[in-house]
Amino acid sequence: QVQLVESGGGLVQAGGSLRLSCAASGRTFSSYAMGWFRQAPGKKREFVAAITLSGGGTYYADSVKGRFTISRDNAKNTVYLQMNSLKPEDTAVYYCAAAQGYRSNYYNEFEYSYWGQGTQVTVSS
Repeated sequence: QVQLVESGGGLVQAGGSLRLSCAASGRTFSSYAMGWFRQAPGKKREFVAAITLSGGGTYYADSVKGRFTISRDNAKNTVYLQMNSLKPEDTAVYYCAAAQGYRSNYYNEFEYSYWGQGTQVTVSS
């Protein structure tokens, strides 16, 4: 069982930056791939970024590539999402998710078994 708690959301102007954090409980954090997803009002939840167990592999949605960076610190049981050059269309609730082991498709939300409660990110124009 893994419990995930996101933090770091807030209100920022377009072009600004935010760093989201997701703290995980348990002693097996390094055995989970981690992902970030987001859901805007009236839209389906979508993939944002993912990182493999050791952090050696990262994956990004085309819409955030070059602007967002996912990273993890296994000693701190934490995964991060650094978001730069934010746009109003990045406004959403951002969710952290965990998937045990290596996955065949990090982009698919159904690969992830554990989810955080979400943190709101609002980007004003």
